[in-house]
Amino acid sequence: MAACLTILGSTRPEVDLNLSHTLFRTARRVPRAVAVIERDRVELNYDQLAERSLRLASALVALGAGPGARVALLAQNCAAYVELLYACWAAGACAVPINVRLHAKEVAFILDDADVQIVFVTEDVDTSAIEAARSSGTRFIDIDGSEYRKLLQSEPAVLPARDSAQSPAWLFYTSGTTGRPKGVVLTHGNLMAMALNYLADVDPATVGDHLLHAAPMSHGSGLYVVPNIAVGATQLIPALRAFDVAEIEHIVAYTPKVKFFAAPTMVMRLVDAWRGDAEPLNLKSIIYGGGPMYVADCLRALECFGSRLVQIYGQGEAPMTITVLPAADHFDDHDGHRLSRLGSVGRAQTGVEVVALDARDQPVGVGEIGEVCVRGDVVMAGYLNNPEATVITLDNGWLHTGDLGRFDDRGYLTLVDRSKDLIISGGSNIYPREVEEVLLMHPAVKEAAVLGERDETWGESVVAVLVKREGYAAGEDELDSFCLEHIARFKRPKRYVFVDQLPRNATGKVLKRELRARLTPAQVPDAKPA
Repeated sequence: MAACLTILGSTRPEVDLNLSHTLFRTARRVPRAVAVIERDRVELNYDQLAERSLRLASALVALGAGPGARVALLAQNCAAYVELLYACWAAGACAVPINVRLHAKEVAFILDDADVQIVFVTEDVDTSAIEAARSSGTRFIDIDGSEYRKLLQSEPAVLPARDSAQSPAWLFYTSGTTGRPKGVVLTHGNLMAMALNYLADVDPATVGDHLLHAAPMSHGSGLYVVPNIAVGATQLIPALRAFDVAEIEHIVAYTPKVKFFAAPTMVMRLVDAWRGDAEPLNLKSIIYGGGPMYVADCLRALECFGSRLVQIYGQGEAPMTITVLPAADHFDDHDGHRLSRLGSVGRAQTGVEVVALDARDQPVGVGEIGEVCVRGDVVMAGYLNNPEATVITLDNGWLHTGDLGRFDDRGYLTLVDRSKDLIISGGSNIYPREVEEVLLMHPAVKEAAVLGERDETWGESVVAVLVKREGYAAGEDELDSFCLEHIARFKRPKRYVFVDQLPRNATGKVLKRELRARLTPAQVPDAKPA
């Protein structure tokens, strides 16, 4: 750790805002605390993690990936993910985490757009297909191979002082569900603000906690490395390096203070599979987000896991840090509005200003629907190589999320839908989320996606695409009657389509654009602009 101390000494004062400092401070404070466990493979304490990160940082500089460079991580969840993130930051480089489930052409686009020359991969990644799709060369380094082990033999040299709050730290590419993905530039300041919000509002993390990386570290799960490293918690990587219900059950049974981030679809897979006699006593919390958690699903999850659910709402442009619904709010019914709160995404997180604005960027009233807009230190610096989109998204100093929502008089935000998914029928606005919530209350409906299709009389009508729950049956007439018990007649679906599964992207979000393409092209309108 001598090199770490030197970096934090006279040659690199702690006032520099670089996320790597948080690792080195933790390593000085609790050097023997367990930092990373990859089941069946690796266990590192904080002293070891800091030294390995410094060695890799020196190797990156030697390879030309020093200050200002971008280094991609195209890898399954693994222990190396953690040390590489901090190596990039210690070297002054920007990390570019990429989901391994993307197509080779999608990966190639990201590498070209970000001008990435070095990519760290796990052995399951087909690098030849990516190379064939690229316009320039790339150096791929196998995390599980001998070249990576050689990099770890580098001398952990003292690095020059650099980086401010405005320096890029993480380049996050949007899912591209409405076109080509955009590179969201997240700075050291953005991620530090995110970490402080997490610790204040979402999870009071501490030494002894085990952050299980069941979701991809290229997205939400990886972002939560930052606050948990800062306080000395343990990063726990599954042996299968991915989400597996049986392995998660085993980990929770034998590991204390387990917590993890999960998309709602993952939470419900756990609910469906969890044994009734397996009380999750070691489970500290499940932090869910990244898509809608419908009230009916949330009630099932609460019955299974108790007061361990915390909801967050964010997006790549303001990572994980727009609103929070704490565990206590999932059960609190002192005012008779519990179900309403469960249907919300909570209240604004500390240090973040969240409002609903009209088309002129003026605030709407309580209970009125507007576009959710955000400002604060968590908001991105902009989109890489896309100044036009940056200006539009950050118009008037607000991050325009493209989500439509309304606030109640207690400050809880309920999302009604993406602006592009709004259905206008006979001049009336219909929000798919509202219809989906009702359909999911029916015992025969496992999953639901609602969208609009052209109607010569009304402009648009409502179509529901459903996945039936095994062992249940329900015809269109029954579903129609059920909807009429809960929502206005003009909002009910005019057509029901039954499918085996809904199309989803790599993070579990339903691809309504793809659903539109599957339905009759002549009837379904193009997606509305965001």
